Amino acid sequence: MTVGGVPAGRTTSTSMEALIRRYFDGCNEADEAKMIACFVPDAVHYFPAGQWDGAFRGAAEIARRWADAVRRLGSVWTVDEIITDPSSGRAVIEWTHFKTYENRILRGDEWYRFDLETGLISEIRAYYASPQDSSRSSLELGGFDYAGRGYPLSSPIRRQG
Repeated sequence: MTVGGVPAGRTTSTSMEALIRRYFDGCNEADEAKMIACFVPDAVHYFPAGQWDGAFRGAAEIARRWADAVRRLGSVWTVDEIITDPSSGRAVIEWTHFKTYENRILRGDEWYRFDLETGLISEIRAYYASPQDSSRSSLELGGFDYAGRGYPLSSPIRRQG
């Protein structure tokens, strides 16, 4: 049996890359059904704080928002690099987002988590290649539970300056 084009219960480097590329194909085609088929139903797509009115929550919301970006911005995405780790169900990619109606280019990378039982994407964390906003004291993903995931919340070394 396959789920989203991936053999259910078998997450391999090849299947992970194929699913990410299928997701991007769905984005470029503004094909919501194709995108939805790549995710667990309650998937979350995180962005830097202040972007896109927060995280996209749910496969249908992720698909709807990217299909809308194609219509509004003329969006086209490329997958430029992919690294996968099937044993942990994680992958990282580097991408380019061409906003063709605005003649703008945005580059960045995304961390993916896969559900190891279904092989589907459960989480994406997007990071943009852009200047830091000096007005913000914390430059991190909006709505992401850093504390709950065990990330450090303060510097492990105290420096005097």
